[in-house]
Amino acid sequence: MTFSGYKYLEEVNGVSTHKGYKFRIYPTKEQEVLIAKTLGCARFVFNHFLAKWDETYQASGAGLSYGACSDALPSMKEELSWLKEVDSTALQWSLKHLADGYERLFTKQNGHPRFKSKRNPVQSYTTNIQGRSQNPEMSIVGERLKLPKLKWVRFANSRRVEGRILSATIRRNATGKYFVSLKVEQDIGPLPQTGSSVGVDVGLKHFAILSDRTVYPNDRHFKSLEKKLAREQRKLSRRRLIAMSKKVKLSEAKNYQKQKRKVARIHEKIANKREDFLHKVSTEIVKNHDVIGIETLQVKDMQQNRQLSKAIADVSWSAFFRMLEYKADWYGKQVVKVSRSFASSQLCSGCGHQHKDVKHLGLRKWTCPNCGAHHDRDVNAGLNLKREAERILASSTVGTTGLAWSGFGR
Repeated sequence: MTFSGYKYLEEVNGVSTHKGYKFRIYPTKEQEVLIAKTLGCARFVFNHFLAKWDETYQASGAGLSYGACSDALPSMKEELSWLKEVDSTALQWSLKHLADGYERLFTKQNGHPRFKSKRNPVQSYTTNIQGRSQNPEMSIVGERLKLPKLKWVRFANSRRVEGRILSATIRRNATGKYFVSLKVEQDIGPLPQTGSSVGVDVGLKHFAILSDRTVYPNDRHFKSLEKKLAREQRKLSRRRLIAMSKKVKLSEAKNYQKQKRKVARIHEKIANKREDFLHKVSTEIVKNHDVIGIETLQVKDMQQNRQLSKAIADVSWSAFFRMLEYKADWYGKQVVKVSRSFASSQLCSGCGHQHKDVKHLGLRKWTCPNCGAHHDRDVNAGLNLKREAERILASSTVGTTGLAWSGFGR
């Protein structure tokens, strides 16, 4: 498909943006101890100032600020000398995360910040890598990564890190594995324009159906391991009861902890398979199309349906749409969100007639009573999303540039 007339996407040079690189790290026993200390200290600082923040707000009606907390941290280190044993920037990042949490509370993006628990199976802290001017060549040598206090840590160097490293987040997950996520500032150039637009209709029978009839199957990652997960969770429950009957703390019950990690590994496998699938599909769509029309879904509301909630959670539409948006932003493509009130499934892509009987999910194929066109429910929805995205983009272009839109070639 080609566009006749105005070229709607400008040619741009590389845009400086933030990108993340995630690697598994293999710390030594001594480094594991230091990571555990840093996690504990960062958690302690966060919880301490969260309590102070709430106390100040209740007393004066105004909370603290990042600056006030940061100024109080040195004297706190003098009183609690063990805070000096860990990376100082990790403690500063705890205060930044706390301030960010309150900012999101005041702008009604999130709820009130919560105290961090040492019993949470996933623990993390953030640090800087030798300041903002650091580059990968100075902090990565072969299969070793230099981190503050930890010094050189072995890691799985699976891809080249390009750009300036701004920060690193060290995470220990529920299975006991360690990972580092590097936040990098780099210039990402746009991908070649393809002259193609597409509508993406997501579903449960198929994960996504494009207006060009490309179908991405729903692999049902959770369902594929659901029986095995249920079996292992029952074992975990039995071992919990055994530990409680013997009056042994769960943290000290070896059989319970061993089974807990086994359950966590199954969850990890499901999450990894799902994330890999979403990345591959979103990247392929962004590479092949310049304009991508997607529907605006209220996923949380849809999950109120108890019959479909598990299946909807498994497909991760929200994560998929988020990937499409930031990858399109990286590579000079355009994602257009179509209003949730737009009846993409009910409209005939041939004549525009709205057939309300298509509201029923069981109706997969239908014939337009107005023009007689035969439709596949999902392909028809994709075509309608594509055309609505083109219309929205055309109207916004005319409104902002004053240029006439000559339309898309069919």
